[in-house]
Amino acid sequence: MVETTDATRRRTRLTRDAVLRRAVAIADEHGVEALTMRRLAEELGVEAMSLYHHVRGKDGILDGALELVLDEMLDAVSRLEPPDLADPRDWQPAVRARILAARTVMLRHRWTPQVMEARNAMTLSAARHVDGIVALMRAGGFSWDLVHHGLHALGSRVHGFTQELGEPEGGDAEAEAVLAQIAPHIPHLVAMFSEVAHDEPGSTLGWCDDQTEFEFGLDLVLDGLERLARQG
Repeated sequence: MVETTDATRRRTRLTRDAVLRRAVAIADEHGVEALTMRRLAEELGVEAMSLYHHVRGKDGILDGALELVLDEMLDAVSRLEPPDLADPRDWQPAVRARILAARTVMLRHRWTPQVMEARNAMTLSAARHVDGIVALMRAGGFSWDLVHHGLHALGSRVHGFTQELGEPEGGDAEAEAVLAQIAPHIPHLVAMFSEVAHDEPGSTLGWCDDQTEFEFGLDLVLDGLERLARQG
């Protein structure tokens, strides 16, 4: 009789979904840089080569993991209470709620914005999420042209994060080192940074992408779009 080991049992249950969910878990806990074929195989109790039956190398893992997270994002926004939209102006709180729900998923999977920017991927779930925002804008009386302008103005905020300008790759520590080096040449920026503090690391996805700044920018864009919609 052949003994069935834990590794063997894991191997017989190996599926693409199981591979990708473990990949997401590794990226969540250790960062996307730690997500390698070797590490993933070790955690699944299989040989690295066996993963190729389910994913096409590291790129396939990243694409699949991203797809899972974006499916989760669509599920989160789909659970929101359907807006009444009796008043055309109701589009704004409805879009705001949808975007902030998407952000809760980004905060659970903080590596996702980096991978989305690098892979420039659009999954069906991501497209359906954006389609829902377009539907709300149209219900608010937006022309197709203003919808188009609005999506460009919102940019990555649609998916719950902001693409920061000039963010150092090393994060906060790298930013502080750069600022210290060039401080004599940028007195006004130094004065601003000395007054501004981001004290909620749990709400942060980037150098200045914390919840307060995210909602400030989001509301600024939504308020402007509302004014333009009423002018038409």
